[in-house]
Amino acid sequence: MVVVLDTVNAPPARPRHPEKARRPDAPLLPKPAWIRVKTSVSKGFGETHGVVREHGLHTVCEEAGCPNIGECWAKKHATFMIMGDVCTRACAFCNVKTGLPSPLDPAEPARVAEASFRLGLAHIVVTSVDRDDLADGGAAHFAAVIAAIRAGLPESTIEVLTPDFLRKPGAVATVAAARPDVFNHNLETVPSLYLTVRPGARYFHSLRLLQQVKDIDPSMFTKSGIMLGLGETRNEVLQVMDDLRSAEVDFLTIGQYLQPTRKHHPVARYVPPEEFASYESIAYAKGFLMVSSSPLTRSSHHAGEDFQRLKAARDGRR
Repeated sequence: MVVVLDTVNAPPARPRHPEKARRPDAPLLPKPAWIRVKTSVSKGFGETHGVVREHGLHTVCEEAGCPNIGECWAKKHATFMIMGDVCTRACAFCNVKTGLPSPLDPAEPARVAEASFRLGLAHIVVTSVDRDDLADGGAAHFAAVIAAIRAGLPESTIEVLTPDFLRKPGAVATVAAARPDVFNHNLETVPSLYLTVRPGARYFHSLRLLQQVKDIDPSMFTKSGIMLGLGETRNEVLQVMDDLRSAEVDFLTIGQYLQPTRKHHPVARYVPPEEFASYESIAYAKGFLMVSSSPLTRSSHHAGEDFQRLKAARDGRR
């Protein structure tokens, strides 16, 4: 039997970001030399891609267009994105698809654990789309993934990068009770830019979420990150550092915002590497145990190595 696809009269594919489709194009600044990354497809990259596809999983590496995917996947380091690849929010900076997600897959936790085993991951990073359609924002699903990894890879360490769960009662406690080794929730930007960059979230709620994790379990490492180049000022960045330290956050990541398309928030400027180095020095002086600050820093970049350094930094202060 021959199947003929009508590509002329077929309905157009749904846009990745329908809410942005009618926006005027934003300018694209030329990238400086320090932000350019060479694409590299290695044997390890191909093997990582194969394991992810075989297990029917999504990764933030692909969905968010991470510039470090070639480096990380060559080492078989992938960051799993659970609960589907469609987000219920429409942040101005993000390249993840937006729309109405599918129901949760109860078999996904087991597949994440199996893929982690196949990739030989010692430190496993799990993030998700926002699932504001769920009663708990997906907190129980996070806990199920953590439990499945613990059962299959008891020697591994686990880092979660969660959404804010739309301020749903008990959600943070549910994830914290599953005892990930690192609980990450990104502030993303400074408070003055939230309405334009992260309109579905609230800055002080995100801060409270991080503090709540410490209230529940003071021994659990907490982590947060921001992007530069969205239009923030230096003083605002320093204030965010102070706010995070007030919430007892251990680990700060700072990276350059990269504009996914002309429909996304424009890059106000490309911050030079020496400015990132300056922020790193200041952050350490403010008391963070661990800081990663560079143009290509991302939340899960070098997460395993950074976790070992984080533990050593805490041990060194005792």
